[in-house]
Amino acid sequence: MMSVSSSFAHMGIAEIHAGLANKEFSAKELTTSVLSNIEENDKDIHSFLEVTPDLAMASAEVVDARIAKGEFEQAGILAGIPIGYKDNMNLIGTHTTCSSNMLEGYVSPYTATCVQRTIDAGAIPIGKLNMDEFAFGSSTETSAFGPTLNPWDTQRVPGGSSGGSAAAVAAGLVPVTLGSDTGGSIRQPASFCGVIGVKPTYGMVSRYGIVAFGSSLDQVGPFSRNVHDAAVCLNAISGHDPLDCTSQDIKTDFTVGLDRGVEGMRIGYVPAFLEAQGLTPEVRRKIEEVIDKLREAGAELVEIELPNAKAAISAYYVLGPCEAFSNLARFDSVRYGFCDPGHADMGGQYEASRAKGFGDEARRRIMLGSYLLSSGVYDTYYYPAQQVRTLITEDYLRAYEKVDCIIAPCAPRTAFKFGEIADPTQMYLADMFTISINIAGNGGMSVPIGLGDETGLPIGAQLICPAFKDETMLRVAAALERIYGPAEVAPAFALNSDKE
Repeated sequence: MMSVSSSFAHMGIAEIHAGLANKEFSAKELTTSVLSNIEENDKDIHSFLEVTPDLAMASAEVVDARIAKGEFEQAGILAGIPIGYKDNMNLIGTHTTCSSNMLEGYVSPYTATCVQRTIDAGAIPIGKLNMDEFAFGSSTETSAFGPTLNPWDTQRVPGGSSGGSAAAVAAGLVPVTLGSDTGGSIRQPASFCGVIGVKPTYGMVSRYGIVAFGSSLDQVGPFSRNVHDAAVCLNAISGHDPLDCTSQDIKTDFTVGLDRGVEGMRIGYVPAFLEAQGLTPEVRRKIEEVIDKLREAGAELVEIELPNAKAAISAYYVLGPCEAFSNLARFDSVRYGFCDPGHADMGGQYEASRAKGFGDEARRRIMLGSYLLSSGVYDTYYYPAQQVRTLITEDYLRAYEKVDCIIAPCAPRTAFKFGEIADPTQMYLADMFTISINIAGNGGMSVPIGLGDETGLPIGAQLICPAFKDETMLRVAAALERIYGPAEVAPAFALNSDKE
């Protein structure tokens, strides 16, 4: 099917750095080949909305100049690494559309902190990646510019809302990408596409410059094909940012301890999750297999309870729409955003522009948030949802008195076919195992654990860590990677040979 033009994007960070340091290839050669590979192959999955060759080549020239001076070690921990960004992340001079007609044509006047930190670390900015509109969705089907297709089976969704970010890594177009996660939008597509996806602890990574969905829930994190690459990317983007008052002054080397294994660790699992309605048998069997393998590797597996997790979806779909309603109020067709012409008064222009600029799911969540925050309704729904949030957070705190990390399903099933889930409430259940982590603010990630025995599609296990102990889940993920191997490029996109 595919005519692959380059092996570069199939390499990880360590391989690319070794090649650059040994002058086997230059950063410009690597970048040229990656851009050519995207041009040739992304038409099959539509992961990129915008490719940025000028920015990429300019960054590559900087890296090559440092190498020529013998300063490769000073070029940054992501020196020469091609990277893509979810299209809700501002990068000056590029379009930031959030996959919405409301922002079609909008050009960023500034750069998000997380994006800038990757560039400061020497990364090569390749472009902006497709997503569900304003991150509202679990399949990337709500993108106004067409869906991204799953590289493992193009009849199926890649997950969402960071579907483009996951698919680009799974297809071997770039080694790492950034996504955002409000209720599972990194972990669920990572599971569907068979790659690593990390949602760090809330406050670990600055949200400045990210178009907000749920300000108390959003967090930025990396996708990659191996745990080490995710850890290196976290090293680059984490830490305090004075432009984001929620970011914390915590700096950790996430690569330390990846080789320690799980012997002596106490890892929790929730029996009720494995009996949850909607969890498919093949996913349950895989999670049970992982539990056994962790036990064989020397970990102590401990049954735990998260009794209020069952209320997470109900609480989330109060808190999330309320915050979305507030955040999306700025798109008024006056300062920026889609403007419907021909209206005599501002009120008519405002209403028509928002009605036409937002897609169905965005309008649904705006109206829901408006209702939930209205007089007489707020006390009935919003306040109790905040109380449930406290209960869920306390459940996790009690669990971490007994265990170092928790393992759970990431998604209840493998990737579903386009159009298979038409009911929005059924679509929301795709995040049934991920939402509680955003509500509590803990770190979580998806790690590939092979293919389902019924569908033959990727399955991810979810690892959940205490707040600001993200290195713990990465340590467990690295142990699982040694058992199952690193993520593979989807077969249709795999190299025909090791060399050109």
